[in-house]
This record gives sequence, structure tokens and C-alpha cells, in this order.
Amino acid sequence: MAEIQTINLLIESLRKLPGVGVKSAERMAYQILDMKEEYVHQFISSLDGVINRIGKCPICGSYTEDNICPFCNDETREQNTIIVVSSYKDALAIEKLKSFRGKYHILNGSLSPTKGIGIKDINIDSLLKRVSSPEVKEVVLATNPTIDGETTALYISKLLENYPLVVTRLAYGLPMGGQLDYCDELTLSRALEGRLKMRKE
Repeated sequence: MAEIQTINLLIESLRKLPGVGVKSAERMAYQILDMKEEYVHQFISSLDGVINRIGKCPICGSYTEDNICPFCNDETREQNTIIVVSSYKDALAIEKLKSFRGKYHILNGSLSPTKGIGIKDINIDSLLKRVSSPEVKEVVLATNPTIDGETTALYISKLLENYPLVVTRLAYGLPMGGQLDYCDELTLSRALEGRLKMRKE
């Protein structure tokens, strides 16, 4: 039986999603073929919107549909604390706690020599500009408790050694090897409350 190239291209595209293997991609592809046409068009439109309407905030690196993201545009947020996370999803996980009212900085990745991710591949330069402001008194390093996350946190703490601010790290209530956006709210809340200094003042 001859294969249909268009379906094969769809399957290959779906396989690029994390955690999606060949069988899962095939099931999804054929499910899309069976969907009502209006739903398929809605799906296409949402993908088009992701490409054409969402960008990165020039201040913090968060996703945004506007020039400046809602985090940075919120004048009620405290200016003296910046929490540094690896991804936008991590910022949302902390935001759900409703106990942190400072600013966010999204790195959009972690340093990983094995994956070829270096300093220029993550959002560090704009962080150094932000911490130059006299308003900033504390930087909380909330990268994931993985080897890559620890490497990133240590590297940033070294970069901030000569700045007149306190550098803290989330406490180890978080499981090593875990992901921030999978943690329950209590664990994440206690880890945020028990953050530790990474250097002496």
C-alpha cells in the first residue's frame, strides 16, 4: 500500500513534540484527519497565532502578545526582587502561589554543555542590565533542581558577585531531578520561603 506523503509529514511534525513517539504521532495524525473541518482550521489558526502574535518581552524574556509582557507592565509589583526561572511555565507555577509579588526574569533555557547550550543561548545579558538598577536588592535563583539548573544558578551567582545585592537560591524542598512546573503548590511555596543565600554579603 502506497503511503500518503502529506500524512507522513504531519506524523513527522507531531513527533517533534516532546514525549511523542511514532505510534502516538500516528494516532494524533489520524485523529486530526477525522476531526471536523472547523476544528482543524481552529487548530491551524492557533498555531499561526503562536508564530505571528507571540514574541519575547525585551525586559524579562517572557512570552507576550504585546510589546511588554503583563509581568513587566504591572506597576503594582515590587521592583526590589527579581526571581530568575528557566522557562515561562516556571514563572506561571510560582505565580499560582499568589505569594510572590516581585519581578520575573525568564532565561528560556539552562546551561548544558552536553546539549550544546551555552551562555549566548539563554537570556543572561538582559538580566545583568536589570540588576544594575539601584532598585534591585535581591535576585532569587529559581532554576530547576537538576544538574543543568544547578550549573546555571552557580554561573549566574558568580556573575552577580560584584553587584550590591543579595543572591538567594530556592531551598531544597524540591526534588533533585524534578521540574518546577510539576511540583505541588505546598512544596513550591516552602521552597520559595526557605531560599538560601549563595554568597556572603
